Amino acid sequence: MTGTAKTESGTRVPDIAAMRETANRLLDPDATPEALPPAADELERLTGLLREHLGLLMPQIEQLTERLPKDSIPRYCALACTGEARRKLAAAPSPAPGGAVAHARRLARSLTALVDHYETLAGPR
Repeated sequence: MTGTAKTESGTRVPDIAAMRETANRLLDPDATPEALPPAADELERLTGLLREHLGLLMPQIEQLTERLPKDSIPRYCALACTGEARRKLAAAPSPAPGGAVAHARRLARSLTALVDHYETLAGPR
């Protein structure tokens, strides 16, 4: 799951389905409080994938916003979301029990929001 796919022209585009699947692996337990968080090695792998996906998606969203008017609400919202994702990426997980899982889930929620912005800005593919 690399987070990108190639089009017929060879252009790399985000693999939205893979990104959503990665985020949902961490967010689905939120719907069921008694669900156990992933094991440490799985959590580390998922967190790494989330970081990779965010790193691929943020610049593409920023590029897509350049074609919108400066005072566009969708542009403002998408850029605010990328800024928030950058802050979450820069933050360290809490050393408290469950801190790594909470941090990964924050990254997953940011990824989900950015995927939504990407789909809105890029239009149907």
